[in-house]
Amino acid sequence: METESIVRYSIVIPFYNEQENIPPLYMKLTEVMDAIGEPFELVFVDDGSKDNSFKVLSEIYEHDRRVNLIRLRRNFGQTPALKAGFDFARGDVIITMDGDLQHDPEEIPKFLEKIEEGYDLVSGWRYARRDHWLKRQIPSRVANWMMAKLSGVELHDFGATFKAYRREIIQEIQLYGELHRFIPALASTTGARIVEVPIEQREKKSNQRRYWPIDTVRVFLDLLIVKFLLDYSTRPLQFFGLVGLLSAGAGVLLGLFLIAEKLYLHLSLMQQHGPLLLLGVALVISGVQFVSMGLLGEMLARTYYESQNKPIYALREVKSHRKEIGDSAEPARPSGTSER
Repeated sequence: METESIVRYSIVIPFYNEQENIPPLYMKLTEVMDAIGEPFELVFVDDGSKDNSFKVLSEIYEHDRRVNLIRLRRNFGQTPALKAGFDFARGDVIITMDGDLQHDPEEIPKFLEKIEEGYDLVSGWRYARRDHWLKRQIPSRVANWMMAKLSGVELHDFGATFKAYRREIIQEIQLYGELHRFIPALASTTGARIVEVPIEQREKKSNQRRYWPIDTVRVFLDLLIVKFLLDYSTRPLQFFGLVGLLSAGAGVLLGLFLIAEKLYLHLSLMQQHGPLLLLGVALVISGVQFVSMGLLGEMLARTYYESQNKPIYALREVKSHRKEIGDSAEPARPSGTSER
């Protein structure tokens, strides 16, 4: 039985309603990767497209044995789509790109050069962005600055999908929500060596997504999540306990002040300091609740790290040539899914 050849590079690209962009991107990708001269595979993820994207991808799959096609049951979003590709990819180096032609495959060699220099994660930096300056550029710069300060990873652009990873680094990271923007920050906790390379951002050819102010709010909420994951995911009591002790301590001090007022000045607390009395009680109760949340968080953290992780996506089908060439060690798929 023929054994499957070793794959050096895996290019993971999620698609959502990109039927017009797929053929030119595929042609350019294969041209660039063929010129590099190393074994590679393309992992295309259809994130529940409603147009003919899956049909176009299937036609490419039928004619190119280097193409693997993953179709999700519905539109899960970019993070789960990328995670599906990461779980399936088997290359030593995994490269991610957007499927809207914003990223030029010609720049892939720059990423691979940095990987060869010993870096674990190479992140693209959109140094000359073409987005709307008010709706996208300013919020993005503020978010990137905050993320750099919170994580200690000095990058200009955390949100660019165009990245290259060593496989062992990306597969250690659990992704959910919209955390694909903050993979460098999460990877830094594993000691990954991270570098940035400038890239050009080209105009989108189709599927223009509208951005709303609520998107910026969501990014900032994700910043809080990432900060918590970086510093307190394994010790939540340190966060909630500190807040709880401060709250309860303030409540106790306020209570002592009111007791002194009662004992020495014989004041009626409810008439003279009713609001302060209620505030003191509320602070103590809140403090106890925060400490309790910290203790519960500690138990949940233990459960999370000691139990098996569930996938954050549901597969509709996976198309791969691996079974046709005798792969007896195909990566395990999540339970309840099937290959068609």
